[in-house]
Amino acid sequence: MKHATKTAPYRAPAWLPGGHLQTIYASLFIHVPPLATRRERLELPDGDFLDFDWVDGRAGAPVVVLFHGLEGSADSHYARDLMAHARARGWHGVVAHFRGCSGEDNRLPRAYFAGDSGDIEQMLRHVRTQRPDAPIYAVGVSLGGNALLKWLGEAGEAAHELVACAAGVSAPLDLTAAGYALDRGFNRRVYTARFLATLKQKALKKAQQFPGLLDAKAIAASTTFREFDTLVTARLQGLRDADDYWLRASS
Repeated sequence: MKHATKTAPYRAPAWLPGGHLQTIYASLFIHVPPLATRRERLELPDGDFLDFDWVDGRAGAPVVVLFHGLEGSADSHYARDLMAHARARGWHGVVAHFRGCSGEDNRLPRAYFAGDSGDIEQMLRHVRTQRPDAPIYAVGVSLGGNALLKWLGEAGEAAHELVACAAGVSAPLDLTAAGYALDRGFNRRVYTARFLATLKQKALKKAQQFPGLLDAKAIAASTTFREFDTLVTARLQGLRDADDYWLRASS
């Protein structure tokens, strides 16, 4: 039986203290070159699609499946970095894009969300069909981490059929607490404003594509996750509001 290699706990360098500085520095100053990947599209029974960006490794090598964070993709610096490490080991790597995150809008009046465990399972089952004899190592970052952990909790022992091991990185386990934190002070001015810029663009396209579904004027004026998730995310899922969504989607 192989034992996992023990590594020392991460310690931030003295010149980069605190979560804000570490987050902003990594986003702005760490450049990871893009990798050559192979795009694969899975057509879904509901008429939508999911896109996968593959880094191919040796036959029989493990597969690292990455579920990205909010508004992330295979171009996110952490995705490029993880896929580069997989390639260096000769492993397979794949970034499983949530709906609407691969550079092309999804087709349905539906959006990805933090508790999308149904799509997590669809994506893992697809990876299993592509690499039936390889162990699958699943990694979820931020929103993807919550969705992956939620799926693990719902699947229980059955999760072993699809994954050998899994890890959640910076996952917002309690979306209510995370939502309140992101809608205040520095977080609201920096992180929330940045996320909402692209989220609102996507939502306004949905409002135009499906007239009467969403309130475009209210979406354009929204400045918090609570407002956006009430107007868009909860509405597209048939839920009452942001609080209802956050409670149901938390891992």
